[in-house]
Amino acid sequence: MESPREHIDRIRRSKFSIGGEENPLSEDLHEAVKHLSAELYAKDVHFLMELIQNAEDNEYGDEIDPSLQFVITSTDITCTGAPATLILFNNENGFSPKNIDSICSVGRSTKKGNRKRGYIGEKGIGFKSVFLITSQPYIFSNGYQIRFNEGPCPLSNLGYIVPEWVEDNPSLADLHELYGSGSNLPTTTLILPLKPDKVDPVKKQLSSIQPEVLLFLSKIKHFSVRESNKDPSQSMVSDIAITSETNLVTRKNIDAESFTLFLSANEAECLTEKQCSYYMWRQKFPVRRENIVDRRMEVDELVITLAFPNQERLDRGSVSHGVYAFLPTEMVTNFPFIIQADFLLASSRESVLLDNKWNKGILDLVPTAFVNAFTSLVKLTDAPVSNLPRMFEFLPVEKSPYDELNVVRESIKSKLLASDIIPSDSQNGQKFLHKPHEVKRISPAFRDILQKAKAQGLSLHNLSSSGFYVLNSSFDRQSYGHILDFLEVKSVDNEWYANCIRNSNLVLGLSEEDYLELLFFIADHWSSFRSTNMKDLPLLKYEDVDGSVSLFSVNSCAQQNGGKVLCQSYEYSWLSDCNKELKCVAQYLFFPKSTEKAMSSRSKKETITNWLYQQVQIGYLTVHEYAEATCDCLINDRKLIINFVRFLYQSYRKKYLSDSVVKGLCKRMPILDNAGYFVRKKTGVLVPGKESNWVKLMSSNLWSREEYIELSEDYLNSGNFVGVNIDGKELVEFLESFLGVSDIPNVNPPNAVIPAVSAPLTKQNAFLLLDWIRVLKYRKAGFPVKFLSCIQNNSWLAITINGHSGFRPPSQSFKLSSTSLEEILENGSVLVDIPLLDLNFYGEKILEYKEELKTIGVMFEFGQACEFIGKRLMSMASSTALKKGDVLSILYFIRFIRSNGLSPNELIKSINDVEWLRTSRGFKSPKDSVLFNNNWKAAAQICSIPFIDEEFYGEEIRDFEIELSFLGVVIILKEQIVVDCLKPSLYLANLSCEAVFVILSCMKQLPGSSNKIKTSLKNTKCLMTDNGYKSPGECFWLNPDWNLLLQVFGVFPLLDLGFYKSSKILDFKNELKLLGVVTDFDEAAEAFASHFKQQALRSYIRKEHALSLLSCYRKLQTTSHKFPKHLKSCIRNEKWLRTRLGDCKSPGDCILYGPEWESISPIAILPFVDDSENCYGNAIHTYKEELKKLKVVVDLKNGVTFVVKGLYIPHDPCKIAPENVFALLDCIKLLSQNGNSLDTSFKNKLSKKWLKTCVGFKSPDECLLFNSEWASFLKTADGPFIDDEFYGSKIISYRKELNTIGVSADVRKVCSLLATHIYSHSDFSTICRIYNFLRESNWKPECDDVRRIWVPQGCNNGEWVKPEECVIHDKDGLFSLQLKVLEKHYHDRKLLSFFSGEFNVKSYPTVDDYCTLWKVWEKSELEITHAECCAFWSCVGKHWGSHTREKITETVMKLPVESTGDKVMLLDKGNVFIADDLQLKDLFSHHSIFVWYPQPSPPYLPRSKLFEIYQKMGVLKLSESVLKYELSVEENQKLKQVDPSFPLIDKEMVRLILGFFSDPSFEMEPKERHEAVQCLLNLTVLLSSELINVKYSLSGSAGKIADVEASQMIRWEKASSKLFTQKVDYTTHKSRIEYATCFSEAIAKGLLWEKEDRVSELSELIKLGFFVDFNKEAVEFLMKSKNLQVYKGDEDFLSAAFPCR
Repeated sequence: MESPREHIDRIRRSKFSIGGEENPLSEDLHEAVKHLSAELYAKDVHFLMELIQNAEDNEYGDEIDPSLQFVITSTDITCTGAPATLILFNNENGFSPKNIDSICSVGRSTKKGNRKRGYIGEKGIGFKSVFLITSQPYIFSNGYQIRFNEGPCPLSNLGYIVPEWVEDNPSLADLHELYGSGSNLPTTTLILPLKPDKVDPVKKQLSSIQPEVLLFLSKIKHFSVRESNKDPSQSMVSDIAITSETNLVTRKNIDAESFTLFLSANEAECLTEKQCSYYMWRQKFPVRRENIVDRRMEVDELVITLAFPNQERLDRGSVSHGVYAFLPTEMVTNFPFIIQADFLLASSRESVLLDNKWNKGILDLVPTAFVNAFTSLVKLTDAPVSNLPRMFEFLPVEKSPYDELNVVRESIKSKLLASDIIPSDSQNGQKFLHKPHEVKRISPAFRDILQKAKAQGLSLHNLSSSGFYVLNSSFDRQSYGHILDFLEVKSVDNEWYANCIRNSNLVLGLSEEDYLELLFFIADHWSSFRSTNMKDLPLLKYEDVDGSVSLFSVNSCAQQNGGKVLCQSYEYSWLSDCNKELKCVAQYLFFPKSTEKAMSSRSKKETITNWLYQQVQIGYLTVHEYAEATCDCLINDRKLIINFVRFLYQSYRKKYLSDSVVKGLCKRMPILDNAGYFVRKKTGVLVPGKESNWVKLMSSNLWSREEYIELSEDYLNSGNFVGVNIDGKELVEFLESFLGVSDIPNVNPPNAVIPAVSAPLTKQNAFLLLDWIRVLKYRKAGFPVKFLSCIQNNSWLAITINGHSGFRPPSQSFKLSSTSLEEILENGSVLVDIPLLDLNFYGEKILEYKEELKTIGVMFEFGQACEFIGKRLMSMASSTALKKGDVLSILYFIRFIRSNGLSPNELIKSINDVEWLRTSRGFKSPKDSVLFNNNWKAAAQICSIPFIDEEFYGEEIRDFEIELSFLGVVIILKEQIVVDCLKPSLYLANLSCEAVFVILSCMKQLPGSSNKIKTSLKNTKCLMTDNGYKSPGECFWLNPDWNLLLQVFGVFPLLDLGFYKSSKILDFKNELKLLGVVTDFDEAAEAFASHFKQQALRSYIRKEHALSLLSCYRKLQTTSHKFPKHLKSCIRNEKWLRTRLGDCKSPGDCILYGPEWESISPIAILPFVDDSENCYGNAIHTYKEELKKLKVVVDLKNGVTFVVKGLYIPHDPCKIAPENVFALLDCIKLLSQNGNSLDTSFKNKLSKKWLKTCVGFKSPDECLLFNSEWASFLKTADGPFIDDEFYGSKIISYRKELNTIGVSADVRKVCSLLATHIYSHSDFSTICRIYNFLRESNWKPECDDVRRIWVPQGCNNGEWVKPEECVIHDKDGLFSLQLKVLEKHYHDRKLLSFFSGEFNVKSYPTVDDYCTLWKVWEKSELEITHAECCAFWSCVGKHWGSHTREKITETVMKLPVESTGDKVMLLDKGNVFIADDLQLKDLFSHHSIFVWYPQPSPPYLPRSKLFEIYQKMGVLKLSESVLKYELSVEENQKLKQVDPSFPLIDKEMVRLILGFFSDPSFEMEPKERHEAVQCLLNLTVLLSSELINVKYSLSGSAGKIADVEASQMIRWEKASSKLFTQKVDYTTHKSRIEYATCFSEAIAKGLLWEKEDRVSELSELIKLGFFVDFNKEAVEFLMKSKNLQVYKGDEDFLSAAFPCR
């Protein structure tokens, strides 16, 4: 291959005749190039655009991030005398020989006809335009160092296209210095020494290059311009570096894709990087026939791209271009978006040819693309509705200076008017979009009221009930008016406001201040509303006598009640006097107090009051109405409350009030309790404690929890009311009549403990209590739990025990029906004393209260006494184990009771369920205990039975067998207990004969227990056999008749009848069968068959087994036990007969060898039974008849099919002699003569390689008869030709049979067989030679069978693989185990191209291959390296699109997570998160849950790209997944109010916030600003000594991952106007910045809860102020630096709020 220098020399010599005759056309060609280059474009900028265009059309490596750099320098590095030099650095693949040939020609561009492949150049001479600014352009690329001259070459008389080799200047060192000595030079460098008159224009154009030049370039991602001079002050070019980055999302449904493109520009004059993101919409349209032009004949699909700038465009101060044809034109459209398409341009590239039909076709499609893009933005964006107005700024509201574009504008408008794009107000946050004519605007003032209503939780879902929707509040700005006008969105009519108020709950739901705003809005617009239904709406609040708020309409107010209620009445004198006594507590009824208070503080009060008084009149009150109003208005005033009762008392006596009215008022009126408290809510009222009955039993009011009030003693005092003295007792009697004041025993008891019963009651109080019980029972009133419990269980009742007096609880006291019963209990119970009611104390009167005593727990029955004794005994047992004597005493007591003819049942019931009896298994209840005797001896071996502990109780315990049986103790053997207490399986091995019989008896007596016993003994070696102890399932019943069968293998354990006394064990055959013992011949045969199958599968059936089986088979024929069918079938079907082939086969697949089989055996694998001495020997032949019955083939006539099926071509075909082949062909001939065709299986066997050819043994269909005509280009060793020297002439006589089996002489099979034959070679050079022959012959694979590729492994080894398993290149070296990398073995590029073209071998691993590799990594559960992870995600990022997204989402179940080591761990993607919040990430840092990013990020896999991919795969952001819970501050913490002298809310901080709110973007009036910050001034700052924490909870697909707590340091609770702050150590920078951050965020969030998008901005501002301690001078500077200011009204507000600061 020639070198670059040799290539250039050949071009000069062959094309331009340098060194030969002069080219006669050289002068004409020179002039043509010069003329075209000079006149093609009008501006010098053309050369820049052409060079950028050429760089875009260049090819770049997969790992390259395409970049283009312009450097202009005053250094003359070419030594041509140029005043300045322009150098272009481009990291493309570099110039190829074809590119060099093209650039040395005119009109031979390598990009022609390639617009489908993305090339944007089209004229073929773009590079020649550089001659406008230079006379000698240089090209350094891929080893080429050449230049061209503007003037004619003296050797060829031709300019522009004659290359010259550059020897010295510029040097690579010069280029390195200009590019940067620390970096490698890009592949291609252009050096353009500038003409003197072009230096300034070039610099001007370089300085004016727009960053948006990269917007529609698909390859170049980095572009920069800089000037390099030794003296920087001489630099004139404005340096800039531009970078683009794309985030792609495809919309498949309309053949469109949308993505966000980020442009960033670094200019030397700017300290910060400027950025702008563009929402890009790219949509494809088919080319319409009427728009086709010659220059676009090859294009069948239009691509229109629209760019919508999200921020201020990067226009560097110049006019923003509106139309692009990949690069910008000079057209200004006045549209707020950019149009890009493959427009045909004017020669100057300044503008689009608007009258061209191709361009008209594009413009006709722009409205469709725009509406699709716009609706996608509006409908599919995840942004809140509040962000939508920004998107509407993309609408072409302004007209364009171009008529053709105004047509586009009108078409866009008409489409938008028919589209659902306008958002309406929503109550649930859901976005609803409508057509513009379906939406209407409302008044901003009314909108403000609705917004406040929504914030207060009111439902406004009826706003759209009038047939249209209300425009979303986000559009309530004057700046959006022109947009709404453009979309023809109109305003609502006046009637709508009335309907809106009617259909919502505004009047009652709004706060008082907002309600007054509503009234002001109505009053201010009353002239418009007078003719609407507004006058009939319930708008006006008033407070009812019961305190509730109701509504009047304007009309109803005018007709009925007025504004202020005047206290006039027919009983005016009486009410007037009473009003003085009652302090005139009821004055106004119209508005609630809260409404009046709110109205009194409003500046607009006069407007509202004037309007109200014109509609309201004054009404009258009755005494009843006055009493009702007064009752509702009473306050906590002791004298006032008493006087109100006196007012009712007097009014009732004067007959102003009726009985029912007084009762109603008494129930509602407040009263004074004994503590002097004002109480309205009450369930009942008690008489004053003084001299009352209830005080005798309780010292205080125990009904208070049930809202019973003890009446104050003030009511007993006499007093004067309106000149009349009223006695206190009369007043209490009045309340008893109308209020229900009560006392014991007529009051319901409280649910509380009665203090008096905690000690002995006096006789008088005891009878008072019993009387109370009697009244309650009579009234059938319930007894509260605590009340009854304390009476029953406290020791207040007088009793006598053994003649001694005392007090006990009623529940422990007795009064038996006779004295004799009492004596029996006292004499028989030696452990428990019986408390009897003390009649000496109470007298006979107590017996009158028998039912009451029963109610409180006194016991009257003998059984109850016995139960009492039993419970007391068990109570003793629960605390201390009963001693031997105690237990014997209990048994004696039972005997004593029975001896007196009484029943001990109640005593027994109370003690037989309690565990107090000592047994061998601890303490048990009597019914769970067993008294040991000989019946239990055998059972004790296998059971853990709770026998009564005789060692503890002694033998005398046996004397109480009757009493123990009464208690439930088990005496005789019970099989159920044996079963229930059966020991674990571990203790049931090696059982004795007696123990086994106990178990079998249990099974016989209790059939239901068999399963449990069977389960316990299932795997336990408990039964004795001739082979030792075995589990039941392993044992067999011994039967002499079929003993032979079980002894064939000698592995079946038989029960030892001698051990079990055969006569007795025979009685339990059924039970043994239930345990699993095999007792039937069929079961034994089945077990034998199962074992036989296992042995056959393992090939463990040895000679003696086989012969023994055949012998058994012979003998069983003479008995009644014939082989069961399933056993015979098993023996026939299982592969157990060993053949000479070394394997085992079923009898039907075997042949018993004989002489007649000898001739065919060398070429057929026949399954002869192995009769060698090492196997069955000659003995097998003695069972010929038995084998025959088992289907073994004996005669040849019955085994012809074995020849067909068993035909076997030896692995070494050399062993096949010619006579064997002839014998096989004779066999084929015989089959044909018999009319039998060759079946497929036989043909398949014949298809093996057994015919000898010149290249070895081949299958018949791989063989050919060699034709001498092929000898000139083929070697006999290259093809499978029959070897007639080996077979001799006889082989010719079998031509027909050979043809039958596939041998052919058809020349058409040569290429096919050569392609197939190649797989028989392992010599790499031979394989390459054959493939090259096929390649030169243009051979094409006809089927997949010949699509195989040889992959060498060493010198002469290798394997044939499918093309799908191969790949040409593997740059990362990851697929050596998954794919065969061909470039490792084949170094001939032509062969690699052959594999790629004809075999479709992929050049590089696909996304699917990477996904398969990832699944391997996932399943291995091993960690992978960072390089492997980086390679995988680089491939995904490079090929990111809809297919890749679907494949990745479907395949990838685990994602890489961050780790500190050299490896990357993979976790389920539902449990990993994007760490978008570093503070949260730090909190969860001890969990490996954050997605992995390469460190550092390579240029081909930027972090943003990987971030986008993770998001599209469904990975959640940490900030969106964490749930935040604010922990309560005041529950357990000690709080201290901060000293007001050290305020946390500083004046300068408030000033800073007011300045922030003064920004025009907030549109806040001074009053609104002041109201917004007023909440700060009302704060109570509380200092906590402990941390103020917040909890973060994180959950994944597998459930909760973790809960963590973090210090919040500051918390603002707006509802309570409290600001909690924890104590902070300011000595460290960390603590100070943490506190400043928390403080600023809390303040900003609290103030801007409705504008969350501005929170971070205000937070940062407050934080800066915090760090300068809100110093006044520092704050002033800070505000100026942020362009913030406050106004006079703000200063006045600050002075008023901070008067001393």
